[in-house]
Amino acid sequence: MNGDMFNESIPVIMCSRATAGYLLGYNGNNGRSKTASFLSDGFLFAGGALVAFLVNWDEKRREWLKQHPSLAAGSENRILMVTGSQATPCKNPIGDYLLLKFFKNKVDYTRRHGIDIFYNNVLFQPKMFSFWAKTPTVKAAMLAHPEAEWIWWVDSDAAFTDMDFELPLDRYKAHNLVIHGWPNLIYEKQSWTSINAGVFLIRNCQWAMDFMDVWAKMGPQAPDYDKWGEILKTTFKDKIFPESDDQSGGYYFEGYWMEIVGKFDNITEKYMQIEKKEPRLRRRHGEKVGGSYARVWEEYLKDAGYGRGSWRRPFITHFTGCQPCSGDHNQMYSGQTCFDAMQRALLFADNQVLRNYGFVHPDLVDPSAVYPVPFDYPA
Repeated sequence: MNGDMFNESIPVIMCSRATAGYLLGYNGNNGRSKTASFLSDGFLFAGGALVAFLVNWDEKRREWLKQHPSLAAGSENRILMVTGSQATPCKNPIGDYLLLKFFKNKVDYTRRHGIDIFYNNVLFQPKMFSFWAKTPTVKAAMLAHPEAEWIWWVDSDAAFTDMDFELPLDRYKAHNLVIHGWPNLIYEKQSWTSINAGVFLIRNCQWAMDFMDVWAKMGPQAPDYDKWGEILKTTFKDKIFPESDDQSGGYYFEGYWMEIVGKFDNITEKYMQIEKKEPRLRRRHGEKVGGSYARVWEEYLKDAGYGRGSWRRPFITHFTGCQPCSGDHNQMYSGQTCFDAMQRALLFADNQVLRNYGFVHPDLVDPSAVYPVPFDYPA
C-alpha cells in the first residue's frame, strides 16, 4: 500500500443510514447510569460465540458519550487501531520474531499519533479462522470502545513506513468506510485484486455494525458459505480458489511490496537532500509534536506524487503473500526474499522513530546496529 491509500480520490462506501446503540455502564460520577446493563439489545449464544442484534447504535453511543463527558471531548476524531495474530506459536521458526517486529512498528506509529491499539490473538467466533477472524474482532472493538469514532483494522503483516503521515479525517466526513482500490479494477474488470480487506478504516456506527454482519454471512460459520464461494468465484474471474473469502466479500487491494522495498534507499536520499536545505526539518523534536513537522514536509513533497513513480515514503507497506507466521508464502518468491524485504521495510520505518532519540541504523540490513547522530543531522 502506498501513501495514496488515504490521500488520493479512492472508492469508498457511503451511507446515510441512521446508526444504533450501546449500553451505558457507569457514569462520570461513579454511580450507576439509568441503563446499567452492559448489553441492551438482543443477544444469544450461537456456535459457542456471542451474537448480537444491535439497533439504534448511534443513538446509544451518543448517550454513552453524554454519560462520560471526559471521553466525549475529541471523540469525533478518535481512532482505535485493531490488529492481531493467532493464539499459538508460529510454524515459521522466525515467525514470532517477525510478528513482534510488525507489532512494534504499529505501537511506534500509534504512540506518535495518539492512537489506542488493541492486539487480539484469540478467535471471537471459533469457526471464523484465518482472515475471517477480523470480522467479529472489529465488531467487538466497536462495542468495547464507544469513545472511538473510527476503527482501523491493519493486518499483522502490514508495516507503517511513513511514521509522520496522519489520516486526513476531514476528507472522510461523508463516508463510513475507507479502503484503497482501483476504480477500473472494481467497476470495469471486477477483479479479485481490486481492493484489499487487509487494511481499512470503518466508522463506529450502526451502518458499520450491519455491514460487518452482512460480511460475516459469507464466512465459514454461515450456512451459505459454499454458496457464496460459488457466487464470488463466478463474479471475480481471476479468483484463484473457490472458497468464500473476506477479500472478495469486501473486494481486495494490495500495495505491492516488491515494487516498494527496492526504493527505500533512494527515498531516504531524497528526504536527506531536503533536510540538508531546511533546518526546520532536521531539528530534533519530541515525538508528540511530530505532526507539525509533517506539515512542513508537505511543503517539500508537493511534486513527489503518489503511488507508482512517487518518491514519497509509502504510508503502509503490506506484505501480502509472504505469510510470515506460517511461512507458506506465495511461490512466486522465496521465503528469504520475503524476510529481506520485511527487514528492510521495518528498519526503514524504525530509522524515522530512532531519529527522535538521536540514533539511526547505518543500513537496512542489520537490525542490531545503530549509531548516534548529532542534533543538526544531516546538515
